[in-house]
Amino acid sequence: MTASEGLVVALSGGVGGAKLALGLSRTLPPEDLLIVANTGDDFEHLDLSISPDIDTLMYTLSGLANQELGWGRADETWSFMETVDALGGESWFRLGDRDLAVHVERTRRLRAGDTLSAVTADFCRRLGVAARVLPMTDDRVRTRVLAEDGWIEFQEYFVHRQCRPVVRDLAFDGVEAARTHPDFLAALAEPNLRAVIVCPSNPFISVEPILALPGVRAALAACAAPIIAVSPIIGGRAVKGPTAKMMTELGLDPSAAGVAARYGDLLDGYVLDEIDAGSVAGLPVFVTHTLMKTLADRENLARIVLNAADKVGCKRP
Repeated sequence: MTASEGLVVALSGGVGGAKLALGLSRTLPPEDLLIVANTGDDFEHLDLSISPDIDTLMYTLSGLANQELGWGRADETWSFMETVDALGGESWFRLGDRDLAVHVERTRRLRAGDTLSAVTADFCRRLGVAARVLPMTDDRVRTRVLAEDGWIEFQEYFVHRQCRPVVRDLAFDGVEAARTHPDFLAALAEPNLRAVIVCPSNPFISVEPILALPGVRAALAACAAPIIAVSPIIGGRAVKGPTAKMMTELGLDPSAAGVAARYGDLLDGYVLDEIDAGSVAGLPVFVTHTLMKTLADRENLARIVLNAADKVGCKRP
């Protein structure tokens, strides 16, 4: 195996992770990329099974993402949601008409006995996604947030309350009993594993649900490939979402260094933005432009992250 060959496993949440996943998908052969998606954000709404991070990855990788909104599908219409609202229904979580079809069909198949991973694989194939997108588990895991007024579901915090509540703690209900997807664990044990990439997603609500699954941290520690994370924080601010806010409320330093400290000895290397150069010590650091505004930015960051992994090299002979 040469330095540029082998399987790459990317751990991803939604928007930020999907941008790097797209760059990786345009840099690597499809068979060399496995994207493991967080499912802690999944929930049931209007009696439908919603998988926000999986869908963001699927739409981004297929070229169907809504670039204007940053979520959902392009060329969307909203007749369904407008009618729900007019009838006095719950309209706080917006489902576009095209997006709605995905949730309806996913719900139908899950109730018929299909697994989430099987449904995801078929949807990706039909939408032209070549890289494999794999749910972290086929079992139910739900992220909950401890706010000042008690525990609330993640989407209640994130969408309905627009991240306004102060976060005191987080929990991943069902994670201890959940079965980590066997293909994920098998990939981490692959002898030709080139790298594990922790995408620039929120460490608390996108990455840590994956890490909390049974056997994942042990498998990461045992894998021969380097584990490289990309900071989701640039100059003390999150590119998108509540990462910096949550870090502050949890008593952590809202910085690239704070994210690296949160991951701790999990990492073998760290990629951060030029503005944060010199802020992280104790592990190999790679400094570059990490803000991904264009497709070229995403491809360039993907190449830099892969080169970083190759420079770090295997953790054991």
